[in-house]
Amino acid sequence: MYTKEVILKKIAQILLHIIFWCAVLLFFTYFFGFENNDDNYILSFSLFLMPITIATTYVSIYKLIPDYLIKKRYFLFGLYSLYTLIISGYLLLVSVFFGLGYLSEFKYNNMSQLSRSLFFVMIAVYIVVIVVSAFKLLKLNLKHAEKTKELETKILDTQLKLKEQELNYLKMQIHPHFLFNTLNTMYGFALKKADETPEMILKLSNLLDYLLYQVDKPFVLLSDEINHIKDYIELEKMRFNNTLDVNFKYDNILETNKIAPMLLLPFIENSFKHGSLKNGVLSINIDLYCNKDAINFYIENTNSKSEHTKKGIGLENMQKRLDLLYKNKYTLTIDNTIDFYKVHLKLNNN
Repeated sequence: MYTKEVILKKIAQILLHIIFWCAVLLFFTYFFGFENNDDNYILSFSLFLMPITIATTYVSIYKLIPDYLIKKRYFLFGLYSLYTLIISGYLLLVSVFFGLGYLSEFKYNNMSQLSRSLFFVMIAVYIVVIVVSAFKLLKLNLKHAEKTKELETKILDTQLKLKEQELNYLKMQIHPHFLFNTLNTMYGFALKKADETPEMILKLSNLLDYLLYQVDKPFVLLSDEINHIKDYIELEKMRFNNTLDVNFKYDNILETNKIAPMLLLPFIENSFKHGSLKNGVLSINIDLYCNKDAINFYIENTNSKSEHTKKGIGLENMQKRLDLLYKNKYTLTIDNTIDFYKVHLKLNNN
């Protein structure tokens, strides 16, 4: 069912075609009227050419170009173009005889100078066909380019959504892992009815706030990440008591420095989980500093090499998150020695 908008569009298209062919008729009368004052002859001859010109043009723009040239069926395009040229050429030859026999009563001198020559008649007609065909070809190419761009945009949107879903899935894996260790520590303190339990609850509350309300943001202030790293370390100190020696240094942290949330915490969590006691103490050194080019994060812990044979879900997921969030903008170096397990993460600003 045609809507009002479609009908108006069709009417406008028909009117545009009529105006164009009227302009072509004026062109023919001007072209063949060169050095000829017989207006009736010129108008009649031009009108005779119009059906031939219109038919040849429409065959070109509605059949040859869209069905064969655009679809790269070059052989058929060349073949049918040749048929069209032969048929239209024959009809143009008939138009010359029409001008000579009917309009000039076989008086050659009464004919328009340009209408006497099949060559000039063909030039006049095929100029119109070529110009219209070129415009049609340009229009189709622009339309094809627009469709290609739309398709590329849809593909990019789909890829982006898939990346977001994958990223959310990775976050869902990291969060339970992090919470399990923290709640397990609190459970041990609650059993002992330790005085530090309220402080642990407060710090865990801060971490949960960060976890629930900040982690869905693409980026957070690096200072916020640092504050929650400090809370996490304090919780772990309560768990390890005197068996932990942790040093956390950070320097040159600007208010404008940003980072993906929960990006550094899993590395630190991994050190607590897999680090080994040496001489009765787990040693962890954390160094975080920024310069104009990058954010540098170092962490090392005492190690029994067998403990880190498996990276665990945390580091594997962090590698995937880094690929998604900082693709080609980060370097991650892991050095697993007999005595120490070292991680160096560099996030480039550019």
